[in-house]
Amino acid sequence: MCPCVASAWCQSSRIGGGVVETKNITLPAGSRAVLPCHSPRMVWTRDQLKDRQRAVHWDVVHSSPGYSGERILDMSPGARQRVYNGFNKGRISIPDFAFTDGNFSLVINNVVSSDKGLYTCNLHHHYCQIHESIQIQLNVTKSVRKEKRYWDGEKTVFVVLLGSSVVLPCVNRRALWRDGLQEDQQQVAHWDFQPPGVRPNKADRLVDLYASGERRDYGPLFAQSKMSVAEDAFTFGDFSLSISDLKPADKGLYSCHLHHHYCGLHERRIFRLTVTPPLLREPTTSPRVFLSDELEPKTERVSTDKDNPRVVNVFLPEQRGYFVQHLGYFLATFLLLAFIVFAVIVLTRRRKKRGLEYETGRSVGGNVISGGEIELDCTEMRTCNQDPLNSEYKNNLMKERDMVKDCNKEFDGKMWK
Repeated sequence: MCPCVASAWCQSSRIGGGVVETKNITLPAGSRAVLPCHSPRMVWTRDQLKDRQRAVHWDVVHSSPGYSGERILDMSPGARQRVYNGFNKGRISIPDFAFTDGNFSLVINNVVSSDKGLYTCNLHHHYCQIHESIQIQLNVTKSVRKEKRYWDGEKTVFVVLLGSSVVLPCVNRRALWRDGLQEDQQQVAHWDFQPPGVRPNKADRLVDLYASGERRDYGPLFAQSKMSVAEDAFTFGDFSLSISDLKPADKGLYSCHLHHHYCGLHERRIFRLTVTPPLLREPTTSPRVFLSDELEPKTERVSTDKDNPRVVNVFLPEQRGYFVQHLGYFLATFLLLAFIVFAVIVLTRRRKKRGLEYETGRSVGGNVISGGEIELDCTEMRTCNQDPLNSEYKNNLMKERDMVKDCNKEFDGKMWK
């Protein structure tokens, strides 16, 4: 529980104006700025049901046994009060017209010793998100001389006589706790603009927005659609300000004010907007040209004003000779490798042929081959070869074949011997 001064209320939600957000925004000239001003709280949206979602309840904490706490009763608008303990029914109550005049005092008849404790009156306004409470200490005595009421520095203390009646005060006559308040002009939002070097009290009002649907624009900026706020701002609670085509003159402080007079809430958000020089456009890269594309030069003219010279960008496509050149390199390399392989094959065959001729000559000219097992008579071979080949059968092929066969038979016979 929060400490309270005499006859003051403890509130868990802040009431009054205050800056809830500050931001620095830097954007280039010519761009679009959006200054966000929105709150997720239901209080900043238009309440169509007029349901205040209010409630009051009394609680007590007994010092014995063990500082136990309990709910005594509660009540909401349009509903009867509910007493939780059957012993207290008809003995403890609050006025039935509490939400009409703001009197939520607790009446206790026929006080008993068990009534001693710390009582708390709690008021809850869920729509406004406001919670208020007040504490009262109740002591019971059997002596009339000890009856009194005083402030102990934190709360009010009542000392009452056993069997008597007492009223624990809980009165709050603020408008949000009472019925019958018209809200047509209770929700207001507005934007202000403070140029550099201008005092806050001299800031320019840009626009006023009301929950009733009324709207007031100041100056030509909204008429020219340079600045805008959503038409359904109170439906979604989004009051963001949009500024298009930023100029250096738009530099300064922008403040968004949200006022809810019914709930007594006021919020303020401040934005410092800085406008920088426009961004330079990056040069465009030349498009890639493929073989299927036309190889004609393409020109692009850039329109300029009279003070600047004419600029013509020329994009030259790649030549087809580039592809042919690489194809020639590939074919030359392939032919070179084929020539080397062919040369290696030819040289290998020649070496094998020479080796075969060398072995054959060696076998015929030697007397002993393979360790002296075979001996050849060269004279006889010459005799066989020197037969009259120049005879009359020289030109007769059949005779010549027979002579060769006979010679071979004789040669084979000598070898086997």
